[in-house]
Amino acid sequence: MDPAAMPDNPYLLLTPGPLSTTKTVKSAMLRDWCTWDDDYNAIGEEIRRRLVALATPATDYTAVLMQGSGTFCVEATVTTALPPNGKLLVLANGAYGRRIAEIARRGGVAHEVHDGDDLAAPDPGRLEAALQSDRAITHVAVVHCETSTGMLNPLAAIARIVKAHGRCLIVDAMSSFGGVPMDLAEMGVDYLVSSANKCIQGVPGFGFVIARRAVLAETRGQARSLSLDLYDQWRTMEDGHGKWRFTSPTHVVRAFFQALIELEAEGGLAARHRRYCENHRILVAGMQGLGFQPLLPAALQAPFITAFLYPSDPAWRFQRFYGDLKAKGFVIYPGKVTDRDTFRIGNIGDIHPGDVHRLIAAIPV
Repeated sequence: MDPAAMPDNPYLLLTPGPLSTTKTVKSAMLRDWCTWDDDYNAIGEEIRRRLVALATPATDYTAVLMQGSGTFCVEATVTTALPPNGKLLVLANGAYGRRIAEIARRGGVAHEVHDGDDLAAPDPGRLEAALQSDRAITHVAVVHCETSTGMLNPLAAIARIVKAHGRCLIVDAMSSFGGVPMDLAEMGVDYLVSSANKCIQGVPGFGFVIARRAVLAETRGQARSLSLDLYDQWRTMEDGHGKWRFTSPTHVVRAFFQALIELEAEGGLAARHRRYCENHRILVAGMQGLGFQPLLPAALQAPFITAFLYPSDPAWRFQRFYGDLKAKGFVIYPGKVTDRDTFRIGNIGDIHPGDVHRLIAAIPV
């Protein structure tokens, strides 16, 4: 089908993923693929190469693709990277940091949690003290963009402390990778986890881990799961030139490859970051002009998803607000902060400044 002939979606997804995708990404899923075919496996190899190139110019990193949502990849990383005598320190300031701690608990991984204020970044002093006093800690995990609030945690500062103490750093960059330039090698990140349906603007079905090759190579036999064995998945892809261990989401993989092509055509990470920042600027200015206040101060806010406080009007209801916007062609997200009434609006995906202006004009007041 000619992508131009595809029908428009009834609404834009202003969410942190799944998100609105281009017609050309969707049309890439119209062909069937064989998982054993060299042509298909070559696409996997090219995806892996491009992901590493987006993450760092260094040559000592590799990429592993994994079936399932981004959480599957976080679990694969945590339950493979930690050796039997290892200990994980989780820096949690929101629902997704706490999910990492729950993964560790369910997987029998020794861990400690610095569970801080949802409205504050992780405390670097507390991190420094923990790494100085507890030599049992081998790994530290942090969420880059905590999408429960929209906070962008200070990854570079956290990485400096972790690396100064010689520990391994795991970063959940689910909602940030592909939307902001970064250099994993420069920061010293050992594992970065993200998903196909976030800033690279693919569709749901798989995630990926970008890892320091030498660190991943030391994890053979450590996985606490068969399906989520990150080492075995990596070795199969290395030895099979892009082959997955088990049945891969072929249509989703091909759509993701198209999304990578479109990211490059847009001008790469710098251009996409600029678009997201402009979307965010228009969103916040417009919402504030209508009387809605962001949950976070600007200094802590990521340009990917923004939480807004409920209005003070006791008659205001989120479900009615949501329904009114959906009827006008926009779908937003409920809040995820336990002690504040909020809703969230994302501006990643195939969303452009004109779309955000249309959203602001559609907001019921």
